[in-house]
Amino acid sequence: MLSYTITELAREFDITPRAIRFYEDRGLLSPQRVGVNGHMRVYTSRDRTRLKLTLRGKRLGLSLAEIKDLVDMYESSGDSAPQIRRFLDVLTQHRATLERQREDIDVTLAEIALHEQTCRNVLKTGAKNTKVSKRKPTRMRQAA
Repeated sequence: MLSYTITELAREFDITPRAIRFYEDRGLLSPQRVGVNGHMRVYTSRDRTRLKLTLRGKRLGLSLAEIKDLVDMYESSGDSAPQIRRFLDVLTQHRATLERQREDIDVTLAEIALHEQTCRNVLKTGAKNTKVSKRKPTRMRQAA
């Protein structure tokens, strides 16, 4: 059976040992404890796979609770259809959240562009006591 140290996993996945301990504290990993007083962690292939799935979930922007739920389902035996449906639900909800955030970012960027243009116009004309526009861009819906 393959085993890994915390340093080996940290190096492989380009994360800190502290991050790995954090995931352990959250119940995503459960290494064996060996050595004097059980101070040394030994990670199995199962832990390595769980860490890999955890990091993939983080890249997707999922919460640790969502990741744990999905990783725990991944390990359960039997029919994979409920796992796939749950994963699809999580992805659908996450997509909706990201699309709302993108819409908010687009509105903010439009407002910044408006202020930048006003400032450029003031500098270009050398006008004094010119007020910066307080007009807010209207919110535009993104096509889904």
